[in-house]
Amino acid sequence: MQFRDLKRQYQVLKEDIDKAVMEVASDCNFISGRQVKELEEELAEYVGVKHCISCANGTDALTLAAMALEIGPGDAVFVPDFTFFSTGEIVSFAGAVPVFVDVDMDTFNIMPEHLEKMIQKTLEEGRLTPKAVIPVDLFGLTADYERIKKIADQYELFVIEDGAQGFGGSLGGNRACSFGDISTTSFFPAKPLGCYGDGGAVFTDDDQLAALLESFRIHGKGTMKYDNVRIGVNSRLDTIQAAILQVKLRAFREYELDKVNRAAAKYTELLKDTVKTPVIPAGYYSSWAQYTIQLDSREQRDSLQAALKEQGIPSMIYYPKPMHRQQAFADLNCSDAEYGNTIKLCDTVLSLPMHPYLEDSDVEKVAAVLCRCIQ
Repeated sequence: MQFRDLKRQYQVLKEDIDKAVMEVASDCNFISGRQVKELEEELAEYVGVKHCISCANGTDALTLAAMALEIGPGDAVFVPDFTFFSTGEIVSFAGAVPVFVDVDMDTFNIMPEHLEKMIQKTLEEGRLTPKAVIPVDLFGLTADYERIKKIADQYELFVIEDGAQGFGGSLGGNRACSFGDISTTSFFPAKPLGCYGDGGAVFTDDDQLAALLESFRIHGKGTMKYDNVRIGVNSRLDTIQAAILQVKLRAFREYELDKVNRAAAKYTELLKDTVKTPVIPAGYYSSWAQYTIQLDSREQRDSLQAALKEQGIPSMIYYPKPMHRQQAFADLNCSDAEYGNTIKLCDTVLSLPMHPYLEDSDVEKVAAVLCRCIQ
């Protein structure tokens, strides 16, 4: 059994993917080929925003967002404590300071009430200027943008949506990657929409920000690549990856999202009386980057993971260590007392195999082992 079965996906899409890759090879348009622009237009239309600017990876997408919003020294940027390292890393890379925020135990996403508490604490300390918040759409579920935007507006913060795991999800009929002043995603192979290497994208409705992002991603170019009007980076999506993503996006829209939601519903049906299963609040739709359960303790979690492995069932722990405990952020002197939910989640979460090609029999096998081990 595969945790995320990219081999099976390729077998299903092989004819179209091979054709798309060979077309790029035949045309020799490996950099900035027409497929890149076509994909950007398709992604912008799907998400429901004016602009999509593709780039080399999801971390670069966040970095470009920080550059466009002029985040830098003296700024505080509020980041979930329970997330992948890059969300906070890009803040420090910009010269700003990440301020970690605890998360909700049901949704795993940034907790609005703790966000406001940490903003007020930052203002009282007076060392930093609150500049932005980066909610993460964790495990496929969008953050609570209705409440987050109210807080951001009150304190005049930019919202940068980290939709690396959320692409395809929605809230109130609006799709992930449409909620921020700038929103980002990743096309890392294991993401809901993944390529066959690295890739990412930035989304915005703001024409001026879009023009800046276009410039920053190619060495700060002006009217052409040899006219450099600002310091930028080199972060382009390869044409081959764009061509692959065009094929995968069609499958994603036509049936993969539906299938992954059916697999998740099957898991929940079988497991809801045994463990704490993921919560999808009313009005939300998840793209299920992960199906993550919560156990009672680290010991129970580790024992279950070992039992699953014995039966050939892969599982993963996202994430075993809070952001505020990462050595790279040791100089921030964060207190464990602020992050009780995150600390507990790091000890008790376990992600099970989840992908659109998961059969009912696979879900039943996983559930049977899990229920047997816990009961």
